[in-house]
Amino acid sequence: MTIEELHKLWDKKNKGKAASSEHDLQVTCLRWLRYAHPGIFYYAIPNGGYRTTTTAKAMRAEGQRPGVPDLHFPIGRGEYLSLYIEIKNGKAGQLSEAQKEVHEILRRERNKVAICRNLEEFQEEINTYFFQ
Repeated sequence: MTIEELHKLWDKKNKGKAASSEHDLQVTCLRWLRYAHPGIFYYAIPNGGYRTTTTAKAMRAEGQRPGVPDLHFPIGRGEYLSLYIEIKNGKAGQLSEAQKEVHEILRRERNKVAICRNLEEFQEEINTYFFQ
């Protein structure tokens, strides 16, 4: 699938919507990643979304932490031990206080933390981190 085809899928799926969701943006970014760089290992960190009170309590007990970025690439490059990416919904998506605190901790511990607000920013972060 080409980048143009991804953009067409994105436009078709979000036709008539004021702004795409962070979920849709993350899915699009990962579709591109799997197509362009299938060998890069990553995993998603499911911190967001609706949960029942029981599920939320269980996840906190299991170690879920507010503010942790959406994606982790546990591969070191240069001065960094790994890459974390926070997906935000365009310019409207703001970081919470918990996210700001966690990002600072991760940076202090020599991890790169990037905030991506669109597919192009995601592509640039991946290409710069892994291939430059």
